[in-house]
Amino acid sequence: MCTKVSGFCPPRQSCHDWIGPPDKYSNLRPVHFHIPENESPLEQRLRELRQETQEWNQQFWANQNLSFTKEKEEFICSRLQAKGSVLRTASGQRTALDAEEMADFYKEFLSKNFQKHMCYNRDWYKRNLAITFFMGKVALERMWGKLRRKQKMSS
Repeated sequence: MCTKVSGFCPPRQSCHDWIGPPDKYSNLRPVHFHIPENESPLEQRLRELRQETQEWNQQFWANQNLSFTKEKEEFICSRLQAKGSVLRTASGQRTALDAEEMADFYKEFLSKNFQKHMCYNRDWYKRNLAITFFMGKVALERMWGKLRRKQKMSS
């Protein structure tokens, strides 16, 4: 099953996770998770948690980047209008603002989105801790499975 984020799709016979090309909206590289035939319920929960986290992350950054681009364009247009400049020169080149003027935009954008980024970071850490916890449980489950098989073989 391939995600709707990009058209990338790994070969069907693959038995590993695959990382696709960057998404044009979020700039994140989507992961296509391998689903093993004998996936345990714990492994399934880990994979689903990773998939949910990827989708959540994808959505956040796609929205954030869209908002950033839109607000940046509005800022540039309003500054150029205030100066009496046009968006494009006679030769068709786009008129640019200097670094100092753009620094005003970046500072304002980051300040305005500070709380949103703090919430995102908090949730990101929570999700990663949960994923790490489940990875530990899966590793223990696999280790116990190997030990059981080894004991059965030696008995």
